[in-house]
Amino acid sequence: QVQLVESGGGLVQPGGSLRLSCAASGFSKDYRAVTWFRQAPEKEREGLLCLRIDDGVTFYADSARGRFAITRDKAKNMVYLEMNNLKPEDTGVYTCATAATFINSIIWDYPSRYNNWGQGTQVTVSS
Repeated sequence: QVQLVESGGGLVQPGGSLRLSCAASGFSKDYRAVTWFRQAPEKEREGLLCLRIDDGVTFYADSARGRFAITRDKAKNMVYLEMNNLKPEDTGVYTCATAATFINSIIWDYPSRYNNWGQGTQVTVSS
């Protein structure tokens, strides 16, 4: 069982940057993909970026493409979400999640495919 803890959220001005961290306890062989989700106020949870561990393939939501990046430090068992040029609509709770089964381009953003979730970290983009 993988346990996930996010950190790095906070208040940032529009146009600013943040790096969120997801610390995973447990062996990387216990999960095959890790994804960052966002839940904005009064909106459904949205998948932002997914890193497939098996081959390093990354899947992006349109809202994240060009501004966000997902990286992994295998030695530290950490996954990061680098966010640049933040906008007020990026405000929300950001959560990392891992999947024990194969993830592809069709299902990568389906929350039901993920069996381990962190508690989330709040990001607020406001001037």
